[in-house]
Amino acid sequence: MTHTPALSLTAAADLNHSPLDITAVLDHLVCEADAATATSIGFPGAVDLDQTEIMARLGGRLWNNIGDPGDPGGVAHTRALERAVIAWVADILAMPTDDRWGYVTTGGTEGNLSALHAAHRRYPTARIYYSTAAHYSIPKSVEILGARGVVISARPDGEMDYAHLAAQVRKRRRWPAIVVATAGTTLTEAVDDSTRIRAVLDEYGVAGHLHIDAALSGIPLALDGQLRFDDAASIAISGHKFLGTPTPCGVVLIRDSARRHGSHVAYTDTVDTTITGSRCGLAAALLWHAIATHGREGHRWRASEARTLAAYAVYQLTAAGWPAWRHPHAFTVVLPTPPEPVRKKWLLATDGDTSHIICMPGITRGQIDAFVADVAAAAPPRWIPQPRLSPETDVSTAGH
Repeated sequence: MTHTPALSLTAAADLNHSPLDITAVLDHLVCEADAATATSIGFPGAVDLDQTEIMARLGGRLWNNIGDPGDPGGVAHTRALERAVIAWVADILAMPTDDRWGYVTTGGTEGNLSALHAAHRRYPTARIYYSTAAHYSIPKSVEILGARGVVISARPDGEMDYAHLAAQVRKRRRWPAIVVATAGTTLTEAVDDSTRIRAVLDEYGVAGHLHIDAALSGIPLALDGQLRFDDAASIAISGHKFLGTPTPCGVVLIRDSARRHGSHVAYTDTVDTTITGSRCGLAAALLWHAIATHGREGHRWRASEARTLAAYAVYQLTAAGWPAWRHPHAFTVVLPTPPEPVRKKWLLATDGDTSHIICMPGITRGQIDAFVADVAAAAPPRWIPQPRLSPETDVSTAGH
């Protein structure tokens, strides 16, 4: 297969043009994706899991998981696998067996929207609190729901400012509160403390719903016992990040007692409980396959290896004169923003003076070494203030 740089994909893919060179278009897409793989370290997507077999076996059929995951009817669906995925994720989060419900979503955004929709239906006058480090899907969901949002400051390390949350809740304590905690913020992978959030609500006697957006870090933290469902009413997790599915997807879990049950739809003979109605059954099968192939211990090992690599990256960058840091649980390594050529080559995620790389499972030391070499050859970094972290965050020699 040969990459043809001169090919204009826009022109070649024009469906009004005849004849179409379909093979050339597909070859171009595959070559571009393959070429980017070696330097794709700025965004979270595991690349170590091989799902070729299941894609070959199931990929040529329509798998439509319409209706509730518990519905038995329909043609060519994977609801049994969807229920198994939901049960596995709920179990590692220690979610009560008698108060759980969930489904496989299109990704973290739908999971957040589904959970906030359930919370808003239960508390229609509630204010929705979320930090400045929350995922962009949160304010978008607030707007879709027509709810009132309250933005809470985040600390320099990305974690929510609980004193600011307390002040804002106290001012609005006449209304219920829906609070979004983030377990793995997009830039620093910070984790908000759900126990402290619940303590704020209890202090002011505010009823409400605590949702955890755990798109990236939810499964790794749960496998290590660092994330539990104790104080939460719902949680959203992405499937294409840590579990590395080749299509965007996720899981949302909501306490059964915290949601309204759906209504029966005669046309489909199913109960309508999800945002999209029809759902990708292939995504549920891919999640099931990723979990079943490695199990708890295999995925715990993957998380440990990724954290070791992230510690190695911090050490190498710091030794090269770039003041990198990470949270002790994180795959994410934060550093001053390198010059544009480095950012473009390595597809870095950047916010002003701060960039990050994410040492997802499948990223290698060779890639980190090559990235550090490019950074070291660039102009010296502009100093950025590093947050005060707990002592265990000093991992400058870990993994080296």
